[in-house]
Amino acid sequence: MNWNDWILGNELPIRLGFFFGIFAVMAVWEVLSPRRALTVSKGIRWINNLGLVFLNSFVLRLLFPAAAVGVAVIAQQRGWGLLNLYEVPFVLSVVIAVVIMDFVIYLQHVMVHAVPILWRLHRVHHADLDYDVTTGARFHTLEIILSMLIKFATIMVLGPPVVAVVIFEVLLNATAMFNHGNVHIPEGLDRVLRWFVVTPDMHRVHHSVEVDEANSNFGFNLPWWDRLFGTYRDQPRGGHEGMAIGIHKYRDPKQVDQLPGMLALPFIGKISGYAINRREWSSDEK
Repeated sequence: MNWNDWILGNELPIRLGFFFGIFAVMAVWEVLSPRRALTVSKGIRWINNLGLVFLNSFVLRLLFPAAAVGVAVIAQQRGWGLLNLYEVPFVLSVVIAVVIMDFVIYLQHVMVHAVPILWRLHRVHHADLDYDVTTGARFHTLEIILSMLIKFATIMVLGPPVVAVVIFEVLLNATAMFNHGNVHIPEGLDRVLRWFVVTPDMHRVHHSVEVDEANSNFGFNLPWWDRLFGTYRDQPRGGHEGMAIGIHKYRDPKQVDQLPGMLALPFIGKISGYAINRREWSSDEK
C-alpha cells in the first residue's frame, strides 16, 4: 500500500481523532476559563448544534464518499492542477497548497456574506445566540454541500498533495473550534497570537449583532487576509462581555437554537440586499 492509499484509508479516523480531541480540550477550557456568560441553556444548544453536525456529516458521506482527499488522489493520478504541472519541492507544495486553500475559504466566507441568497444559508451559523466551541461547526446542510463543492473545484484547479489536503482539513476544523471557543486568553498573548492564527477574541467580533462588526474578521485559520484586504477589526465597540451575539431579527431560541428551526431558517423572510452591500449600516439585518 502506498502513501496515498494509506491516507485515503485512514482519512476519516485521522479527522475524527483530531475533532474529538480538540473538541474535548476546548470544552474543558470553556468550563475552566470562560470569556462570557452564556445566555441560553448550554445543554439545549449543544444537543441541537451537534445534531446538525452529525446530520451534515451523514449527508456529506452519502453524497461524497471519497471526500476532498479522494478528489486530491484523483487529481494527482491524472495530473490535474497547477502544482501537478510544475516541479515544486514537496514541502513547499504542501505549504503553498494549505495557504491557498485557506485563502479560498476566506473568499468563500466573504461571498456568503455578500450574496443575499447565500447569506440566507450562512445566517444559520450567525443566528446562534451564544458563542462557544459548538458554534464553530454549526452550518446549514446546504451551505456545507456548497462548501464541499468549492473545495473540490479548488483541489482540481490547484492539484495539491494529498497530505496537504489532510493537513488543511485538520487545521480548518481545529482552528474553527479554537476561534469559536468561549475561552479567556490574556490580552497580551492574544495580541501576539492573532498575527499567526485567528483567535477567539478576533473572530468573536464577526458574530456581533452589529452588521458592520459582523462584516469583519472573516478569516477562520490564517489572520493575514483580513489585514491585507481591509476587513480586520481589532475589538467590538461594546467590548466582548457587552456585545450581543447573533442577528437582530432572529432572537427566539426556539427558532435559532433548535434543529428544525435552524434547518428552516434560510427559507424564512424575503430575499433582499444584505448589509455588506450598503454604504451605510443600520441595526436591521435585511
